Amino acid sequence: MAEAQSPDPIAPFPPRETMDFDVLVVGAGPAGLSAAIRLKQIDPEISVVVIEKGSELGAHILSGAVIDPAALDRLCPDWRSDQDCPLKTGVAADEFYWMTANRAFRIPNVLMPKLMDNHGNFIGSLGDLVRWMGARAEALGVEVFAGFSGAEVLYGGSGGVLGVATGDMGVGRNGRPKESFARGVELRAKYTLIAEGARGSLAKELIANYALARDAEPQKYGIGLKELWRIAPERRRPGLIQHSFGWPLDNRTGGGSFLYHFGDGLVSVGYVVHLNYSNPTLSPFDEFQRFKTHPAIAPIFTGGERLSFGARALTEGGWQSAPKLAFPGGALVGCAAGFVNVPRIKGAHNAMSSGMLAAEHVAAALKAGRSNDELSAYDDAWRESGIGQDLFKVRNVKPLWSKYGTLAGIALGGFDMWMQQIFGRSLFGTLPHGKPDYAALKPIAEVEPISYPRPDGKLTFDRLSSVFVSNTNHEEDQPVHLRLKDPSIPIERNLPEYGEPARLYCPAGVYEVAYGDEANKTDPRFVINAQNCVHCKTCDIKDPAQNIDWVPPEGGGGPNYRGM
Repeated sequence: MAEAQSPDPIAPFPPRETMDFDVLVVGAGPAGLSAAIRLKQIDPEISVVVIEKGSELGAHILSGAVIDPAALDRLCPDWRSDQDCPLKTGVAADEFYWMTANRAFRIPNVLMPKLMDNHGNFIGSLGDLVRWMGARAEALGVEVFAGFSGAEVLYGGSGGVLGVATGDMGVGRNGRPKESFARGVELRAKYTLIAEGARGSLAKELIANYALARDAEPQKYGIGLKELWRIAPERRRPGLIQHSFGWPLDNRTGGGSFLYHFGDGLVSVGYVVHLNYSNPTLSPFDEFQRFKTHPAIAPIFTGGERLSFGARALTEGGWQSAPKLAFPGGALVGCAAGFVNVPRIKGAHNAMSSGMLAAEHVAAALKAGRSNDELSAYDDAWRESGIGQDLFKVRNVKPLWSKYGTLAGIALGGFDMWMQQIFGRSLFGTLPHGKPDYAALKPIAEVEPISYPRPDGKLTFDRLSSVFVSNTNHEEDQPVHLRLKDPSIPIERNLPEYGEPARLYCPAGVYEVAYGDEANKTDPRFVINAQNCVHCKTCDIKDPAQNIDWVPPEGGGGPNYRGM
């Protein structure tokens, strides 16, 4: 059986208070803050509010990150001279590797298309950059509310979006208000910009309600796992970035690593696994831990200290999978729309650009006296903008990789990027992605189970110790925010058919199958340890029955990343 779902409240809650603004932005990431800053740059009289579910700005931001500064140059031209801006380390060396179990073969940079060149980019913490951007936004008059989740879309009588209600605080697991209860607030706006990042709960609802993805390919996703280390002085190479593909994944499973040296002896190391993998016994978390044991990688961390861990889903569908961005009363921006450039492993520059582009169209609409209508000009503009140009050139890399495997797929993807760089066109046209990621799993009876070594606690770690260094915290007495549409499915369907893959694709130990008789594996029940959740959203994406709905927990809950 499954853990019981939270019941509906016994009595109706009191009505919410209402606050009115010109523009509401949901999500204080690079896209949302860029939109807010740009609106105030255009017209300081526009009232703008930004809400963020993390306990503080940057608390839920996770990225590599090597940042293309093109968008930041347009938004804040003086950022390089601002001593408070956290981007200090420029890329000094750029290396690509093909990994086997014991060797790392470097790919000459001359073979890489120009768009893969990282010189001129900067290494740093995207979370720290968001904190800096937030201070800039507030200095311009933007109201920024951290610790408030967007829990409910507010619709008008004509079906348009009027704003968002923030989540209630102080509700017990039984659905009843506690002594600490505080009702959420209705934030109403002439336009609402959804900047939740990949697989946000409000974006998911809006895409479904307005059929925004009707003419798009299925969105594709990866899970990115990252650790921040401080390494020994003799191993530091400031400005070095390394990417690899191959081992430990097999040729049919897409993904790869990143490793960036920056700051005061810091190294960001991480692994991305494409969520269209087929083996239900694969564990992205354990693949990442295994990667660090490679002979070319492990010595980097000798004498070092792991500072933090995090995980986050990222969009990978690109050009073909971007939904319609505008809906009545608002628009999608950033990774809520899916603007990651997969081969470059970059999305922050496009997220910022989309926020600015949306802001410019919102400001024009407000100046014309409009409100709560569809920003169709924004939707028409993005494909001709720098965002569209960036994604169009790489649109076939992901489908080629998925269809032909890592070796042949990457070679064909590289060829395709060269063709577009030299001739401005592709021999492949625009390839489809095919089925969604959740439909890719094979039954467990058809695969060879993967066995992972035990962690050593020095270089490799388990899930619970990793959740600990992510500073994840939730109020335990609150409704479970990982909701099962049908509580019977995990045990009656997913366990016999797939071995219940939630145990493995979740990087935080949220999902377990417990047995009444552990020795004989009888009387199984599905357990949800919601307090462990790092808000990666992988379960909402990869569950083969599409039975799990991730919704925001009480505002302020989740990880509290520092320097990530």
